[in-house]
Amino acid sequence: MGVDLKSIIPNEQTKIDKFSSKIIAIDAYNAIYQFLTTIRGRDGNQLTDWNGRITSHISGLFYRNVNFLSLGIKPIYVFDGKPLELKAKEIQRRQELKAKAAVKYEKAIADKNTKNMRKYAQQSTSIKSSMIDDSKYILKLLGIPYIQAPSDGEATAAHLTLTDQAFAVASQDFDSILFGAKRLIRNFTLSGKRKIPNRNTYVEIEPEMIKINKILSKYKLTRIQLIDIGILIGTDFNPHSFHGIGAKTALKLIQKHSALENIPKISEELTRIKFHEIRNIFLNPDVAHITQIDFNEINYNGVEEYLINEKNFSAERIKSTLNKMKINLKKREQSLEKWFN
Repeated sequence: MGVDLKSIIPNEQTKIDKFSSKIIAIDAYNAIYQFLTTIRGRDGNQLTDWNGRITSHISGLFYRNVNFLSLGIKPIYVFDGKPLELKAKEIQRRQELKAKAAVKYEKAIADKNTKNMRKYAQQSTSIKSSMIDDSKYILKLLGIPYIQAPSDGEATAAHLTLTDQAFAVASQDFDSILFGAKRLIRNFTLSGKRKIPNRNTYVEIEPEMIKINKILSKYKLTRIQLIDIGILIGTDFNPHSFHGIGAKTALKLIQKHSALENIPKISEELTRIKFHEIRNIFLNPDVAHITQIDFNEINYNGVEEYLINEKNFSAERIKSTLNKMKINLKKREQSLEKWFN
């Protein structure tokens, strides 16, 4: 779910190549879920290998990261660890929604309704542990580092920006802003042409940059007040939010009353929410403390062996993609040599 701050967040439209030479901490689960949801056939079925194992996430990670590396972008993937107890209700809510969608998907199959098949197949998508193993393996072959967070991946990703080990966090969710990330990039793993659902038209999706200092300055807020706005709207730690309060109303209430405790209309509801604990989760999260991040050489032979021989990807397409990347990386290397010489 994540916190829905979109209607009040100032953002800057940008281009993917603007992040060349930048280290970007990517919310791994968010990106993998996007690939599993979007990389499907018309009937909603995901890509699979010859053993019927899903490969949509591997395809997305491979082609998207080839693009990043060719542009000189340095991605780091941050994986979620053990969820906090306060997140249990939100996890349960998601599981119930997926279960309902799975029932509707089966009905759509029976009705031969391809539109609903795709719709409900996407809604019932879940990430399995084997998919996480697959994802880490293809990243390793591509020489891309990944970090296992102790808890929320976005908290560790935000920490990497606070320690200047990463330029920005990449995620579709706004939670990393509440965790203090200096910059958030949305549409980073989704940029490019995308089909509009239920319509035979495409739109060009560009990344957008969000800067926490710009948010705080625009609305004259402290970071704690921004967290309070998130709590009013509803976070993963209090998913049901406060009755009738959206982002714009929450902003006005905090600007007027300064803090959750000072808002008369929510005083009764507030007693049922562990808001002090939620504030502390965002202000003092459990994060992975990284001293060194290593970007390794690409294992071209390993990539071919894994994708072509083990996962049944097209040999022609994989080899062509890798050759193009080699050429692009060589050109970048030659350009840098000319620049410094």
